[in-house]
Amino acid sequence: MDKQAVRELIWDALEERGEARFPFPPHGRIPNFAGAKAARDRLVETRPWRAAETLKCNPDAPQLPVRRAALRAGKVVYMAQPRLRDPDPFLELDPAVVTDIDEATTVSGVSKHGVPVAPEDVPQIDLVVAGSVAVTTDGVRLGKGEGYSDLEWAVLRELDAVDDDTVLATTVHELQVLDGPASPFPADETQPNPDPHDVPIDIVAPPDGLRHTETPYPRPVGVDWDLLEEKRLGEIPVLAARAPPTE
Repeated sequence: MDKQAVRELIWDALEERGEARFPFPPHGRIPNFAGAKAARDRLVETRPWRAAETLKCNPDAPQLPVRRAALRAGKVVYMAQPRLRDPDPFLELDPAVVTDIDEATTVSGVSKHGVPVAPEDVPQIDLVVAGSVAVTTDGVRLGKGEGYSDLEWAVLRELDAVDDDTVLATTVHELQVLDGPASPFPADETQPNPDPHDVPIDIVAPPDGLRHTETPYPRPVGVDWDLLEEKRLGEIPVLAARAPPTE
């Protein structure tokens, strides 16, 4: 089964079982889910969370509790601007500066409170929290299919802001965990194969448990320029500025 078919199964299951939460429908996005705060609580219990001083987090609704918990714990949070469309594509939220954590951690409020930062000015990231449509128990993550999360990692990896020691986590509903005990789908039919540019997950945090994946899959060491179309390079300034010259 290809990745898009798996996404559709997950979106349908969340909607049909009443586990999706606003915004609706869950399809075509990182889906919000019942128990997002409880999933955050599982992540907050981990040693990598407690040790992290800087955190990169996606801007989607299900990870809003994570962003708020990070700032309230004194962690500096970096969020990517939509589609990396700005030359300074990351927004820095520093709890020493932010005056309204609730507003600053929303999609609309981060542009008001966040400070635009170029990739080369992002410091060492201790923990990356990614949104997922689905994730396997051995760390294969499916986003919504546009590839921006993986591109963000690749750009920061080339600048050594993330590396092989950076922990990657995701908060999800149990229905999103493929081959987990609550998965309604046969593992042998829905197990996606990772692509070389896919960034694997170390910690999966659903509301009722925690999984350290011990993922066997390697992390990308930078941008795979051969896979990027010229149109995408033109749409993303941070890539256009760093692309190697064509022969």
